[in-house]
Amino acid sequence: MSVSTKRAALIVGAMTISSSALAAGIDSHTYTCAGLRELVTAKGFIFINNSNFSDFVVADASLCGSGEQFVLLSVPTTDRAQCPVNYCGSSRSMGGMGGGGM
Repeated sequence: MSVSTKRAALIVGAMTISSSALAAGIDSHTYTCAGLRELVTAKGFIFINNSNFSDFVVADASLCGSGEQFVLLSVPTTDRAQCPVNYCGSSRSMGGMGGGGM
């Protein structure tokens, strides 16, 4: 499956999530780190829509397309300034976000 096809499948999947709040993206600031990670694990992926990060995070590397890197990034939560989450992205799209692989 190509990167663009996998990305499109993720977007379509996000649109079909029963909760409209999840489909529009969630604000990680409203979750504890453990709660956010549990949500990602339960759903497989979620869209986080924060002022500092706006993209999908994933439960595991199987959701990354070819040419994408599986990396660990951090987003803020109610209990942690840096909660680790998994992200798939090309080195070009990673920009200054950094992170290390799991």
